Amino acid sequence: YMSGFGNEHVSEDPRCPGALPEGQNNPQVCPYGLYAEQLSGSAFTCPRPTNKRSWLYRILPSVCHKPFKPFEEGHLTHNWDEAEPDPNQLRWKPFEIPKAPQNKLDFVSGLHTLCGAGEPRGRNGIAVHIFVCNTSMLDRCLYNSDGDFLIVPQQGKLLITTEFGKMLVEPNEICVIQQGMRFSVEVFGETRGYILEVYGAHFELPDLGPIGANGLANPRDFLVPVAWYEDRQVPGGYTVISKYQGKLFAAQQDFSPFNVVAWHGNYTPYKYHLEKFMVINSVAFDHA
Repeated sequence: YMSGFGNEHVSEDPRCPGALPEGQNNPQVCPYGLYAEQLSGSAFTCPRPTNKRSWLYRILPSVCHKPFKPFEEGHLTHNWDEAEPDPNQLRWKPFEIPKAPQNKLDFVSGLHTLCGAGEPRGRNGIAVHIFVCNTSMLDRCLYNSDGDFLIVPQQGKLLITTEFGKMLVEPNEICVIQQGMRFSVEVFGETRGYILEVYGAHFELPDLGPIGANGLANPRDFLVPVAWYEDRQVPGGYTVISKYQGKLFAAQQDFSPFNVVAWHGNYTPYKYHLEKFMVINSVAFDHA
């Protein structure tokens, strides 16, 4: 991993030294014949301190797929009018994780929406989901066009493959997959956790104000994956699932989307271990 929240990172898979163009983002011919693509996490005209973007250098363009078609959404929703308002105190029991031989669920098919506010088309609001799964995503990935996913595993660890590299996320860690980033989740048994989805905004570290210069979450403790690629053809078809305006859509392609050999930028997935959170009181591990 590389460390730092919102840093300008640079990474290339060691199997292809020199894959990053020198002094250019988009040369006419990239090293190794790669394709240059920019992934934007903000308007490209916004001020430099708020501009989020990364350049990806991949074996095949991400647009090489068949048209997207509607995909079964299951228990995923953004229509808050489906349930009548209820001012009473409410709680939910832990979601049961089905046994794999009876009902195989991966990360996408095991999504359940609990609550939310706003809606993705207005680019304002949030949603809270639970995920339960017992099998890995095989030859399929997901990307969220509506906003960012903050994933909190509660039981079982997740090996998340992204276009930027791989992250192993265990209970007591959190990770953020930002808007537009393709990812696939591998699990190692019965797995469950929470997701906070935010529409139209990105997660930030709060100002410390009267606390001073130190404390809470330190930027250096956020970890970003290093470049890793697979040059793999999938004759049977690879499924790319898009969450778009609250709905799911799927497209087919014949190669793995995780074919980014090198990348640079400040728009990345990242993870953070909650034990590193520096609370502000007299029993913490550090002095603010």
